[in-house]
Amino acid sequence: MRKSNLGNLVIISLVILNIIIWIVFAPENDGRANFARQWAGETIGSNNIILMACSLFLSTRPRWAEKYFGGLDKMYVTHRHTSTAALLLIFAHVLVVPISLKWGLGNWLAVVAFSGIVSIALISLSPRIAFLNKLSGGTYEGWKKLKRFIGIFFILGFVHALTIPNPLHALVAITWVQIFFIIGTASYLYTEIFGRFFGKYIPFTVEAVNHPNASSTEVVLRAKNKKLQNRRAGQFLFVRFPSDSTLDESHPFTISSAPGLDVERLTIKASGDFTRALFASLKPGVDAIVEGPYGMFDYKTGGQKQIWIAGGIGVTPFLSFVRDMNGDLAHDVDFYYTCRHPEEAVFVDEIQSAATKNPRLKVHVRYSAKDGSLTIEQILADAGGKVDDRHVYLCGPLPMTQAFESKFLALGVPSEHIHFEEFNFR
Repeated sequence: MRKSNLGNLVIISLVILNIIIWIVFAPENDGRANFARQWAGETIGSNNIILMACSLFLSTRPRWAEKYFGGLDKMYVTHRHTSTAALLLIFAHVLVVPISLKWGLGNWLAVVAFSGIVSIALISLSPRIAFLNKLSGGTYEGWKKLKRFIGIFFILGFVHALTIPNPLHALVAITWVQIFFIIGTASYLYTEIFGRFFGKYIPFTVEAVNHPNASSTEVVLRAKNKKLQNRRAGQFLFVRFPSDSTLDESHPFTISSAPGLDVERLTIKASGDFTRALFASLKPGVDAIVEGPYGMFDYKTGGQKQIWIAGGIGVTPFLSFVRDMNGDLAHDVDFYYTCRHPEEAVFVDEIQSAATKNPRLKVHVRYSAKDGSLTIEQILADAGGKVDDRHVYLCGPLPMTQAFESKFLALGVPSEHIHFEEFNFR
């Protein structure tokens, strides 16, 4: 079993174990009407608590857990899956569990928790639903602010389970589920309140702001007290700038500098509201709050023969790779850097200079408007007609990454030899 699958298997095992506990330590049948429905409904509801607790735990972004999911990006994929499963189980719980005509506090808490969780889940779809888009202000930041309340509705949902009229008597099962309530609540409080007291957020200062081209910003950050710990080339961090209300929102960016330096460099393309505001208004001297580093995009763990493909600003992890080299590259690498126009490329001279110092690094810069798009046939020809022995590293627009992934798979490259990160953390 691959270590990177262990985290997902643990979550699946917890759900299965919960069902077993509700069966083995079954509640006492006290002769009430609809006993079986209530038993099934409470079992479903307890699985909902477990999955939401796992989602809240993953939201804390524990660095130590990355290796058990294959990286923070894969951890967030799991977060989306557990959140979606929990949402579906909420509807299943409502449909299955019998509802008493005599309403008490637990019933009203259920309505509040259900309405809050479902509303936030629907708003996550807001870019595709016009009237929901208005609730979040039409922005990613607006959605994230609303999402911060999910833990409150999680707590209300569990309190609802404790305050419903005439609950089933299942001490072992309920005690087991309480463990996950504690985990979920502690995770939520850590994320929203206490994380700052545990060194989760590191203060930096913006030392310089450069513009390598007309649409990109290079932000140079210097740590105020301690540097990022145990950083590797190719990793990313989360950063926000609290002195500017527009930029006071944590966003992930790949670190483009080499590890071990006194400063960290971020190379960012102005492509969204946050990054355009950063391009236009960020100034040297302002404070920055950094979290990280994260990521397992590391060519040093791959095989001897490698292919790197960067599309546009996707060059940033590869910049960190080449800046970390010292003429001693231990892998045979074909590095393809593709942009539409020459003026869109960044640090091309530096990349080509690295190739002269590292003979095993072959750089192929391609401008699609002039040279045509990079094709798998060109890569295959450069590799001598055979790529199934290569490790492939991809970073760029999602359609490009997906297209090359499918083509390399078709040519016999094992899926575990194709490496990329998903920055869609929403």
